[in-house]
Amino acid sequence: MSSRSPSPRSGGWSSPGLNAPYDTGGRSSPYANGGAHNVSWASAQARSAEVKGHTAFNPRNNGFFRKHFRRISTSLPFSYAEKEKLGRGRPQGNRFTEYLTHIGRILWRMRLRVGLSLLLILSIVLFYVTPLHRAFRRSSLWGGGNKFVIILAANQGGGVMEWKGPREWAIERDSVKNKKKYAQKWGYDLDIVDMSTKKRYAHEWRESWEKVDTIRNAMRKYPHAEWFWWLDTNTFIMEPSYSLQSHIFKKLNQVTYRDINEYNPLNITHPVIAEYLDPETRSPIGDGKPNSINLIVPQDCGGFNLGSFFIRRSAWTDRLLDIWWDPVGYEQKHMEWEHKEQDALEYMYTNQPWIRPHVAFIQQRKVNSFPPGACGEKGDDPRIHYQEKDRDFLVNMAGCEWGRDCWAEMYSYRQLSNRLNRNPWEKFKDWIGDSMKKRKQEKEKAKKQEKEKEGNH
Repeated sequence: MSSRSPSPRSGGWSSPGLNAPYDTGGRSSPYANGGAHNVSWASAQARSAEVKGHTAFNPRNNGFFRKHFRRISTSLPFSYAEKEKLGRGRPQGNRFTEYLTHIGRILWRMRLRVGLSLLLILSIVLFYVTPLHRAFRRSSLWGGGNKFVIILAANQGGGVMEWKGPREWAIERDSVKNKKKYAQKWGYDLDIVDMSTKKRYAHEWRESWEKVDTIRNAMRKYPHAEWFWWLDTNTFIMEPSYSLQSHIFKKLNQVTYRDINEYNPLNITHPVIAEYLDPETRSPIGDGKPNSINLIVPQDCGGFNLGSFFIRRSAWTDRLLDIWWDPVGYEQKHMEWEHKEQDALEYMYTNQPWIRPHVAFIQQRKVNSFPPGACGEKGDDPRIHYQEKDRDFLVNMAGCEWGRDCWAEMYSYRQLSNRLNRNPWEKFKDWIGDSMKKRKQEKEKAKKQEKEKEGNH
């Protein structure tokens, strides 16, 4: 049964194709083929063709053509027709293009996450390539590198007691380059001091006494710095990935000790027993607070070692440097004090109790490891000598000028540091090189064995 709707005109229905009576209210029908009360489908089709501007195509013998076209369509191969349908508008036979298209669609769906990842990678690259990295490390709020100054002693003028040869120049060049790279990485200041050309007094000069005056000048030069790290030329930083903050100053109480009796090669009596001294001075550890530490010194087998030590800006330090630099000391005691300014500090620590509460000692291998030959030929003292397995921070070739080869030691430790601090790509390349070298050695060994067998026969 046909669905019908009420006609807009009274007396009939508006469903097309039904030749129902249509009340025109007495007017004649406008259609050519219809009567006054009839609407035929042929007349509607003709009317539509006139509106479109052309007559409808009505082929003759319609039934014959339909039968012919149906016969041609069914004669086509079924597989070809299906491929034509499925592959329409797509490149056929190119798997690589389809794979790229698939990847492109995935990336487009993940465009937000991919964009954020690329932005993060770009930010990291820019941070480490541009000066932003150093600015971040130097900032007081984040890195704190501006609080540290490295003072490196050098003899760029050629030496005081003797002229430097090619090896001495090479040692100094490697040492300076090593400290520059480390200071740049962590945002520290580096003050390279020529110990040979500046003379404070005109009378007979005592080399290495100027160390004290140099520290005072560095404190004036860097008024905002807090800690000053003195380094001799014959030192090499083995682990540049260790910052001073993480390695020492963030855990000062854990890596230092105040009571010299824990390791006392000089046999200094401590604490001083005197009734007139205050309780803090009589205490073997002072007040025990890290904020009261103003001088950090390592000890080797012979006592204090000033090849690598830290000193802090303070009123106590100003007083210490004034007395330490007093010409009376090095003029009258230079024959007795073989190690000069080092022996002077030991003398003051022993005889002036006000110094002890602000001095802390640090395990030597934390900042000043020795190679074999210094403090023992075997180099097996776990307190003093460098240990590769523990990745010690710094090596001091102390005393290498007295019967050892300074250049050879510096070169060997520099190569060791480079090997220990390789990045993953360098480790991969070395692994390939070692594998090829091992195979070559095995082939040569096999050939040698074959020749020996042939010679025996």
